[in-house]
Amino acid sequence: MTYTPDVLVIDDDPKITSLLRRALRAEGYDVRTAQDGAEGLARARERQPDLVVLDWLMPGMDGLEVCRRLREQSDVPILMLTARDETADRVRGLDSGADDYLVKPFALDELLARVRALLRRREQRERRVLQYADLALDLTSRIATRGERTIELTTREFELLSYFLRHPGVVLSQEQLLDHVWEGQFDNESNVLHVYVGYLRNKLEAGGEPRLIHTVRGVGYVLRE
Repeated sequence: MTYTPDVLVIDDDPKITSLLRRALRAEGYDVRTAQDGAEGLARARERQPDLVVLDWLMPGMDGLEVCRRLREQSDVPILMLTARDETADRVRGLDSGADDYLVKPFALDELLARVRALLRRREQRERRVLQYADLALDLTSRIATRGERTIELTTREFELLSYFLRHPGVVLSQEQLLDHVWEGQFDNESNVLHVYVGYLRNKLEAGGEPRLIHTVRGVGYVLRE
């Protein structure tokens, strides 16, 4: 199942809200909307969004205050929209906690590109730890855990496991795995992949845990429960 990012649009202009809802849904995002700052904060508390598109000039609580309060709750990416185009205004918007700033009127293609960029940046931050079932791999320390158990890996084991974790549920051919982990040093006739899958299985299952790396005969391997 593919994960669909959740985008929260907070803007008091119904025309802009309607435009953004249609455009973002056409891009494949789940979209929620709020007409003012208080409603936007409430919706963010109900369910943490993956990205917020936030208008600055709103009655009552303005976008700067909403941005500050969102920052107290989370590090969700925030794209600020405003008619203010002075440098000092941009600085105020970014200093309030916004990640990006777009001046109205804006080109829809540019807004969508900025949304994609912010979501990619968020995904890259979050994917410093890869996880599947009870298996997690810290990409910084290069240490794996299975439940509460710590598993130390060699360089090749780390490369192989991280590739599996980036493609859960996908049947990976021997050729794909050899090309990625050993960069073409071995061909399909070599048993090096079989040996290292065995090493990984021994380490991942040492505590009696169920198998996660399965053989697909005649093709390769797959990470699945």
